[in-house]
Amino acid sequence: MTIKIERYLEAIERIPSTGQIILGYQENEQIVVYQAYNHQIADYAVENQTFGGTNYSYNRISWIKPNFLWMMYGCGWASKENQERVLAISIRKIVFESILNEAAFSSFNPAYYSSHEQWKNEINHKEVRLQWDPDHDPFGSKLTRRAIHAYSAPN
Repeated sequence: MTIKIERYLEAIERIPSTGQIILGYQENEQIVVYQAYNHQIADYAVENQTFGGTNYSYNRISWIKPNFLWMMYGCGWASKENQERVLAISIRKIVFESILNEAAFSSFNPAYYSSHEQWKNEINHKEVRLQWDPDHDPFGSKLTRRAIHAYSAPN
């Protein structure tokens, strides 16, 4: 998949300025998510087109973000330790939706859970967490809309 690029100032006119929004690049039945890694993990992944190798752990917290700008903001524009490389990963949209459907929200919200106990039960039994954080513009300023992030909880 070749990712098409568009100007931020043109794209932003089409994107809602408030609410919970999943921003990402989608083509046909594929969606691109981003993850930040250190050089060793990224080198292995690029060379082998899969994750693995001696530096990769399947027990680490692993964030996926469909929003490139949020990923770049979150990893300090690829300057944070062990987040120097940002990988674009194409996955089937149905897999991404399945990840979201199987996730527990990272914090209690009565709009999604009937009780604190129900939320706590999901947190204890589900491997994926989902959270909505303020989106950011290219300059790092917080925006009103919320961007989605999903991560796997460590075992």
